[in-house]
Amino acid sequence: MIGAQVRTRARRDLILARVKVEESQYQLSAQHSPRSEDGEWEKVEKHADGSAPNGKESGNEWEGIIGFFHPFCNAGGGGERVLWAAIKATQKRWPRAVCVVYTGDHDADKDRMLEKVQNRFNIKLHPPTIVFLYLSTRHYVLSSTWPRFTLLGQSLGSIVLAYDAFSLLVPDVFIDTMGYAFALAFSKVFFPSVPTGAYVHYPTISTDMLGSLDSSPTLGKGLNAGTGKGLRGFLKKHYWHLFARLYGRVGGSVDVVMTNSSWTASHIQTLWGPARTKRRKPHRVSVVFPPVAVDEIVRSIPLDTASEKDRQPTILCIAQFRPEKNHTLLLRSFARFLRSRSSSSSTIGENNYDGKQPHLLLIGSVRDAHDATRVYDLRLLAHELQLNPHITFLTDASFPTILAHLATASIGVNCMWNEHFGIGVVEYMAAGLIPVVNDSGGPRMDIVVEWGGGETGFRAGTEEEYARAFERVLGMEVEELEEMRLRARARARGAFGEEVFGVKWVEEVEKLVEMQGRN
Repeated sequence: MIGAQVRTRARRDLILARVKVEESQYQLSAQHSPRSEDGEWEKVEKHADGSAPNGKESGNEWEGIIGFFHPFCNAGGGGERVLWAAIKATQKRWPRAVCVVYTGDHDADKDRMLEKVQNRFNIKLHPPTIVFLYLSTRHYVLSSTWPRFTLLGQSLGSIVLAYDAFSLLVPDVFIDTMGYAFALAFSKVFFPSVPTGAYVHYPTISTDMLGSLDSSPTLGKGLNAGTGKGLRGFLKKHYWHLFARLYGRVGGSVDVVMTNSSWTASHIQTLWGPARTKRRKPHRVSVVFPPVAVDEIVRSIPLDTASEKDRQPTILCIAQFRPEKNHTLLLRSFARFLRSRSSSSSTIGENNYDGKQPHLLLIGSVRDAHDATRVYDLRLLAHELQLNPHITFLTDASFPTILAHLATASIGVNCMWNEHFGIGVVEYMAAGLIPVVNDSGGPRMDIVVEWGGGETGFRAGTEEEYARAFERVLGMEVEELEEMRLRARARARGAFGEEVFGVKWVEEVEKLVEMQGRN
């Protein structure tokens, strides 16, 4: 693979020359048009033209190429927000560096992608120093390509995809932001002088997944709960354990590891830690919380005594209609809450909500026929549980519609077991909702925790616990509600904003730049 560096050198020179031309054109255009974002890009726009072949400078003068391995960069989800926020922070820290995105999205060019980034995430990037290189082998990492042995197949497919990427360009620093550890191992084997970094949203396999095979399906511990029984379960268990060992070995090759939560960091340390120790990797696995549009929500939704009057006894769930989101647990918990309320002399909601009845609102996207079928099944369950007067399903809602409901609901609920982080929960808290979340994963360890001298929400695991939490929140006095809403919002702003992410991201990438400078 050493020949790849020679073969791609011409493309590297072409990319750097194109960046130089686009920078000159951008500067010329900026002189004849009004400045935007109040000079936010002053550092980037003032950097001198020119290029350097390998980037040996330190500080803001570093001129290397950082490769971002994100084959689905145009998807528009939470993982993509991390990618674009990371590139923005990188551009501001190293305005001379070139950010190359390896993508398989052939249906969108650079202008369309960056326009979508600004419209979808309100993230404005510096176009001249962003380059997209298009991969032709992305189908090898699709689950549909590997109907059997999917974990292993997709991981091996990522190696093919990494070969595709390095055949296009060998970067100075290589960062995976989607979770393809095997691609990073490929880089380290064939290009050992290229520092590698990983931003891990969730481990491909975890110790909790392994343990869930022997647990009861009724405990709600993931889609594979209870599938470790019998001959097929025995074989599956051994396959998963073997894959976990292999996953640990390849993860041990990564130079700098960032994770999105304490839960993810714990599992990555368990799986990758022994191999990293053996290889004497100097940098610890770190937690870099993903960027959430906290400030945008705060600006849109006031939180004061006047706005409290607009709140309704609504329990809001914003989650895709996928099995792991466990809407079934939510519906059964809500039904239990209503039965408990009707069988007692409770006046929940009557004092604070002018006698209005509690209501469950489920908002989520329907991607395909499978999602549509799940919504249909949930409607049938709601009818069976006699929830119809108290429940609404809202599919594919627009962002303004979602904001409107965030401004008027009282509770934000999450029922997914071991959610790796919980961006939706942070959005609930930023909007002032009281979160009632599953007592596991990121929501338990990082988000719904004590803050400012008090609780920021409630955690639950069973139907009974969720029902009690709903009763507790809707029975609070106004003053207590306002105080908890303010603490929840303060937690969201203090730990999960884009600025916080940018600072942490730069701290970690600086380690990679320093390593590259020594090579």
